[in-house]
Amino acid sequence: MEDGGRAHTAIAGWACMTLCLVSYAAAFSQGASLSACTDMMPRHLRVQLHSSSNNYVTVHTNMSFFFPGDRVPVTVRSTRDYMGFMLQARKVSNNEIAGTFIFLPPGSKLLTCFEDGDTVTHSDKSLKRNLSFVWRAPDQPIGDIKFFISIVQSYFVYWAKIESAVVAQGGQN
Repeated sequence: MEDGGRAHTAIAGWACMTLCLVSYAAAFSQGASLSACTDMMPRHLRVQLHSSSNNYVTVHTNMSFFFPGDRVPVTVRSTRDYMGFMLQARKVSNNEIAGTFIFLPPGSKLLTCFEDGDTVTHSDKSLKRNLSFVWRAPDQPIGDIKFFISIVQSYFVYWAKIESAVVAQGGQN
């Protein structure tokens, strides 16, 4: 009887742990959490950070400068599939998130870190490779910006804050 009780307790414990891990993983399959807004780091269990200089992803735009209110196309290219991402534009001067995204590809959604639509994340765990977005600069001058993306290849492997080249604000003195 004692062995049967231990087996029952072990099975119940295993089931509870499995349900907890599955529900925790499922929460991130629909996008990054707000807790990642500042440092762009996934909040998965036991994740392995890889160097942002040694990755297979590039973030670029065909514009080297912008003016307040401009729409800037942003392209993310990858040589491998990935499941999750978080994309932001940040001021070079103080690293604050700036602007809003106004065009998103399928499998992505807006996230409000500090202002409506200032961040984009994945909306499902389908495999992604090449994505195109449109970012709208604020109507007021903000200075130069860079785009940053964090990529989650799998639940355990990710790259954080891969950056684009500087996009200069035009018309600055």
